[in-house]
Amino acid sequence: MTTTEARPAVPPVERSKRRISINPRQSGIYVAFALIVVLFEVLTGGALLEPQNISNIIVQNSYVLILAIGMILVIISGHIDLSAGSVVAMTGAVSAVLMVNSHVPWFLAVLITLVVGAAIGAWQGYWVAYFGIPAFIVTLAGMLAFRALTLTVLGNQGIGPFPDAIRTLSNGFTDGYLGNIGLGPLGGADLVSLLAGVAAVAGIVFTQWRKRMGRLGYGQDVDPFGVFVLKLAGIAVLVLALVVQLARFKNLPWVLILLAALVLGYSLVAGKSVFGRHIYAVGGNLQAATLSGVKVKQVTFWIFVNMGVLAALAGIIFAGRLNQAGPTAGVNFELDAIAAAFIGGAAVQGGVGKVVGAITGGLIMAVINNGMSLIGAPSERVMLVKGVVLLAAVAYDIWTKRRAAS
Repeated sequence: MTTTEARPAVPPVERSKRRISINPRQSGIYVAFALIVVLFEVLTGGALLEPQNISNIIVQNSYVLILAIGMILVIISGHIDLSAGSVVAMTGAVSAVLMVNSHVPWFLAVLITLVVGAAIGAWQGYWVAYFGIPAFIVTLAGMLAFRALTLTVLGNQGIGPFPDAIRTLSNGFTDGYLGNIGLGPLGGADLVSLLAGVAAVAGIVFTQWRKRMGRLGYGQDVDPFGVFVLKLAGIAVLVLALVVQLARFKNLPWVLILLAALVLGYSLVAGKSVFGRHIYAVGGNLQAATLSGVKVKQVTFWIFVNMGVLAALAGIIFAGRLNQAGPTAGVNFELDAIAAAFIGGAAVQGGVGKVVGAITGGLIMAVINNGMSLIGAPSERVMLVKGVVLLAAVAYDIWTKRRAAS
């Protein structure tokens, strides 16, 4: 009778290094985004990724991306906001009356407008959180009411022009403080923009390395080191390629810097703070969150306050870009923000989603709009494609859930 020797146990850290963790639900959106970009780059004959066009995509869709950041938090908590577009119009009108008609200094007018947005969010948050009316009904009423107030404030006419500072924030670019440097066949590019890109890559590498070491410290699964390096290299190439293209045109748009700060800040809030964990808990399982001591009403209330503030910021940006506040501003903006959140991986039932995913979903919609415009597609075809993409994203989310359950 022979006996076999027992194989030594593999240490948790070594075992974790040998596994490649791929979450199709989280990774699918980025693969889809890459494929869509490649598709339209081919269809447009290379025009999609031209420096000026990349800049146009960012500037022209900045307000939707700002709304998507707030909307993803609302959807994660299990609610919805149908009034965002009307709040954009309302707050844009308030900022125009303050800056143009009343000659209030722009920085003070911006602050007052953000407070008005917070007050609108608090109004809606009260009815949802403390009175128990479903968010769908409250925000649907808000969509009608704030649109009516916009017409009242503006007198059914546009107000403009806006101060130079607001127009610069919406449409302007950073100055070439250190001049341009040569990039061979690519021509010249702003040095400050390039340094900002390098700093962004360094920050991404640092945070991902810390995350990896933390997971290894707890014996959790991580990608092999080679795969980890390849992923970081891919991210670095994409970021630097984007920055180089922007630096070749008119440097970095100011609104892109604002968006980067918002994405970083809200990603930290959603992923690292107690309030962020409470948002996921409320959307994931309301009863369990209540029993665990989460102050559900307060969390819901402040989510809508935050949505109001971001809608006000988007209203200022949009009005500054057009150089006037108009009564039809913000039409269907809430639908674009909701679509961006769901395309970016948010779950219909709540409890799932990321800020970066919502931004990616918004960029997918932006690339579709821009790419189909470049190839001369009619507007009805653009709407058809966007609808199919939204349906496909939600269907993919449900399919991955069923697959995981089975």
